[in-house]
Amino acid sequence: MDSNQRCGWCGTDPLYVAYHDNVWGRPVSDDQELFAKLCLDGQQAGLSWITILRKQANYEAAFDDFDPEAIVRYDDARIEALLQDPGIVRNRLKVESIIRNARGFLALRDQDRSFSEFLWSFVDYRPIQGAWESLSDVPVTTPEAEAMSRALKKCGFNFVGPTIVYAFMQAVGMVNDHLLTCPSREVCMDLAGEHDFPRAASS
Repeated sequence: MDSNQRCGWCGTDPLYVAYHDNVWGRPVSDDQELFAKLCLDGQQAGLSWITILRKQANYEAAFDDFDPEAIVRYDDARIEALLQDPGIVRNRLKVESIIRNARGFLALRDQDRSFSEFLWSFVDYRPIQGAWESLSDVPVTTPEAEAMSRALKKCGFNFVGPTIVYAFMQAVGMVNDHLLTCPSREVCMDLAGEHDFPRAASS
């Protein structure tokens, strides 16, 4: 891909470029994958995303591949061990937030509602297609992100403010915010046309 066409936010770091080209904006509807990404985005609070991206494999190892059923069983000793792990952000509130989020995830499941269906409902089960000419045009939050943030907090999640949630929505393809000049925009649009999206629980 021509680096002059690619969205400029990823710079030239090979890991960041690969994330932009192969992950960011591509639709995701797997419950556990969505849970993992939301948790990782929460870890980003106050930091750059590349910092968390470099630690992603460490997080997956430390948190049982983001299996909510395993995470909700973490006791004080496990939390203390995590706080000694140099491969993750050793912040107690952030570590405990992943456990809180796992409880919220399972509470939704107990209501016979998939996490994917819950999240995708905020964009009416289809990606919102942005049409931005420059990075300065791209919003940092939207009414949809604000609504999702409120709903997640009500379910017990934290580190899910509107800005974090919007970054999450962009990453998992609920919003396609690749710039008009970026070849990945068309790729993500094509993937959206082929993707099997969740449907409303009543349908």
